[in-house]
Amino acid sequence: MLGSLGKALMLFGVVLVLLGVLLWASERFLGTREGGLLPGDLVWRKGNFTVGVFLGTSIALSILLTLVLWVIGWLSRR
Repeated sequence: MLGSLGKALMLFGVVLVLLGVLLWASERFLGTREGGLLPGDLVWRKGNFTVGVFLGTSIALSILLTLVLWVIGWLSRR
């Protein structure tokens, strides 16, 4: 029981480190600030009013979380 929890925590830590490296690299090398916008993200600005619909970001996060939860489930069944 504790062994599988340890593996899951280690995997979660590795995923967090990789995510941090990805965010750092995107800011440093691609010049994006504050996360930037993905293709499919829609933003409308009119004066001091802003509306954002972040479809690309939602899809990317959904895929990432699905993969992470799938791996955690796969590790817990082993």
